[in-house]
Amino acid sequence: MTTFKTPIISQPGDGRIALGFGPHLIRMFADETADRFGLFEADIPAGEGPPLHVHEREDEFFRVLSGRFLFICGDSRTEVGEGGCVLLPRGVPHRFQNIGTGMGRLMVIVTPGGFEGFFQAVAEACPAGPAGLEAVSARFGLRFVDDRAEAQAA
Repeated sequence: MTTFKTPIISQPGDGRIALGFGPHLIRMFADETADRFGLFEADIPAGEGPPLHVHEREDEFFRVLSGRFLFICGDSRTEVGEGGCVLLPRGVPHRFQNIGTGMGRLMVIVTPGGFEGFFQAVAEACPAGPAGLEAVSARFGLRFVDDRAEAQAA
């Protein structure tokens, strides 16, 4: 871990691509910010998004850079368009989905940082099946939730 006493700057085009669950552009890493903060961008195809899941360690801030997304957090369902922002608390089951007709883009900030490393860890581990993904996810305080009941309510 480094100390965080100078600005962390990510110029346009800066960052490192992590390929777990599609390309994610990691713009700022926890080890650059004394573990306080992580930042990444993700292109999400129409109709796509992660399954219902819970982060035990970090809160997530989303800014919709392009497109329109549905965010589900606990009992709340909210559509957010370009320029909109959403803050999701740790410990609450949530998911999001691109509900637009084209590629959508999200900027995601995690506090404290660390979760931004998940996507590269998935790419490197190539987890086989649910048990393999569960093992990688557990390292990052992430767990997937059975969302069949949520899907039936929608």
